Amino acid sequence: MDFFNSAYEGTPPWDIGHPQKEFVDLVRRGEITGSVLDIGCGTGEHALFFAGEGHEVWGIDSAPLAIRKARKKAAKRGLTVHFQVLDARELSRLNRKFDTATDSGLFHTLSDEGRPVFVDNLAAVLAPGGNYFMLCFSDREPAGYGPRRISEKEIRDSFRDGWSVNYIRAATFESRTRAQGPHAWLASVSKK
Repeated sequence: MDFFNSAYEGTPPWDIGHPQKEFVDLVRRGEITGSVLDIGCGTGEHALFFAGEGHEVWGIDSAPLAIRKARKKAAKRGLTVHFQVLDARELSRLNRKFDTATDSGLFHTLSDEGRPVFVDNLAAVLAPGGNYFMLCFSDREPAGYGPRRISEKEIRDSFRDGWSVNYIRAATFESRTRAQGPHAWLASVSKK
């Protein structure tokens, strides 16, 4: 995870200075509810947006530098978010439940071995009936620059047991490096 901490010494391509449009739309449609855990929160744009909309929010990231930047943004904006350095595969250490969990760009960084560990930890912190919203790189994105591409089948397979996949739809990742961002999937998954 040193790569991610180093990336925050500058401004990585995924740190666009505002929340991804897909997450803004989820809030506007009323799909983000109750307490929110923003997993892989980076410098906190989604977590801060959710807090500004009146949600109790926690944001976790494995990059200490990203969390320091997120805390500074929260203080500057006068918003309350509990930011914590934590690996997404250790969510159970939070010892609490959330109504909603969000993930913008974390899932596609997980290895095949790391995915089930993450999903088990997500189950430990999401309340029954709670929703997980994930924006990840899609296998519709041509090979080349960027992270691993994820298929719709991989998402469904990861959330087979104890979960209900509400939808997986084509989306776009906004990026600082491309006017038309990369192809993505937006998934909504509920804990049974």
